[in-house]
Amino acid sequence: MRKPGSMKGLEDLGRVRLSKNFFFRDFLHSEIADFYRIPNIPEDPDLAIETGRRLCEELLEPLEATFGRLHIRSGYRSPEVNAFGNKNGLNCSTNPHTAAHHIWDMRDLDGCMGSAVCIVVPWLIDHHAHEGDWQKLAWWIHDHLPYASLCFFPKLWAFNIQWHERPMRTIQSFVSPRGMLTKPGMVNWEGDHSALYEGFPKLRS
Repeated sequence: MRKPGSMKGLEDLGRVRLSKNFFFRDFLHSEIADFYRIPNIPEDPDLAIETGRRLCEELLEPLEATFGRLHIRSGYRSPEVNAFGNKNGLNCSTNPHTAAHHIWDMRDLDGCMGSAVCIVVPWLIDHHAHEGDWQKLAWWIHDHLPYASLCFFPKLWAFNIQWHERPMRTIQSFVSPRGMLTKPGMVNWEGDHSALYEGFPKLRS
């Protein structure tokens, strides 16, 4: 697919079905793009679709099947949108660090592809509202899904979840306790963590 050059072309991209419940249009909204009038359109739609499908099929579909509807906060970012956000202090990293993350159609510095989305799980907010409860979902995902990285934020316990063809499986947070929850080499990275999320629903595929 060529980069959309018209509203019709953008409509066609938006209708691309990435998985059972998700279409590309679900991931195109951006407050930065809307407010500053920067088109949030992939330069390489085919790569964006390929990585988006892996993200949806392997991570988002199991999450939605298990916990109910997901709220998408920030999905795909074009290089132009992300660069503007980084330059103007709008919570965006540099393009090289965001490639194969929010920039789905840009490979990272190692030539690998990946994609990420920031989501909220309403089920978590409704059932686990105490300080630190975000860790329960983090460990559940760690034990059940082939994620590449997770990063949790204070508001609504939103978090970035990434699919990547070479997953590092790291979990970090800007919520208390801040910092790295786990990564390869840490004692807590391996093993069964089910005691840390007791009462959570079983994985539904």
